[in-house]
Amino acid sequence: MTPESTSLDTTSTDFVVHRQDFSQHKFVSAPTADPAPGQVLIRVDRFAFTANNITYAVLGDMLQYWNFFPAEKDWGIIPVWGFGEIVHSNHDGLTEGERIYGYFPMSTHVLVQPDRVEGASFIDASPHRSALNMIYNQYFRCQLDRTYDPNTEDLQALFRPLFTTSFLIDDFLHDNNFFGAEAVVLSSASSKTAYGAAYALHRHRGDRSPYEVVGLTSPGNVDFVEQLGFYDRVLTYDAVSSLARETPVVYVDMAGNSKLRSELHHHYRDSMKYSCQVGLSHWSQAAPSENLPGPEPQTFFAPTQMQKRLQEAGAKAFREQLGAAWLGFRATAEKTVEIVTARGQQAIAKVYLEMLQGRVNPNQGQILSLWE
Repeated sequence: MTPESTSLDTTSTDFVVHRQDFSQHKFVSAPTADPAPGQVLIRVDRFAFTANNITYAVLGDMLQYWNFFPAEKDWGIIPVWGFGEIVHSNHDGLTEGERIYGYFPMSTHVLVQPDRVEGASFIDASPHRSALNMIYNQYFRCQLDRTYDPNTEDLQALFRPLFTTSFLIDDFLHDNNFFGAEAVVLSSASSKTAYGAAYALHRHRGDRSPYEVVGLTSPGNVDFVEQLGFYDRVLTYDAVSSLARETPVVYVDMAGNSKLRSELHHHYRDSMKYSCQVGLSHWSQAAPSENLPGPEPQTFFAPTQMQKRLQEAGAKAFREQLGAAWLGFRATAEKTVEIVTARGQQAIAKVYLEMLQGRVNPNQGQILSLWE
């Protein structure tokens, strides 16, 4: 539900975390900024919070995630995906009351400087974001966005960014002929990005050379992962040694667990054809990998593959392909995820710590709001 009254928003509140110790967090309030000419103020209504947002924090310095919504020294605002409403507009092309989807801070408000207002979208051209990846700077006007459905906002907030990454992982592997591999091994198989990728791999199976999709997960998540139906095999992390060493594989690392990565590289050695890190659901067990057998692990950055696809196929074709894939996956999302909504500062702090400690059930989707 959209918060009531937009005329009394005199204070903005941010949820910030310490950049060297994520367990430290606090709420910071300040007077709400008035839009300068060309700016609009968006009231952040609701947003999804997943393990992917923890990854943003862990990689905040390396991939500049802290730079999108600057905070005081040593503190950072974790970016999230969600929905908001323009409550004050000082821009001729955008009106108050418009519903917006995009990349927001964990805050009550965000001030943006729209540019390239073209149909269903615009870019935030704020100076501090000008050098950052455009994929994260794009916002969508819901009433003009063909993929928007007001009845499934929570699912869109949860899955739209994650499934886009899933779609691009599948696209990247196919683009590279799977590096000659005959199997794709995904860690943290219960994570939404992982099983979105498994869905895409499963969906295209009939049009490609045969390959096996293997999911690695913790014992408590085996039943959930198996019932998804996208993995050919589901194994617990301690069963890695049962995998056939001679099978050429690609490793898609959603966990970021350096011990597991090392074990897989030493197990497969030259049969490991490609290894990429996507997520950090096991962020506390992450460490640089050195002197591993097989190819050097690479970081998969979804916007890079998206830019390649946009240049080759064009924006219209890419949106149509992604939209068709999303519609197919949405039925699975609706069946497998229980939406859990939490509002207010105390609730957000609780969910944040649970996610940080890996204590959120994989069949739950967290939708948060700073508004009580």
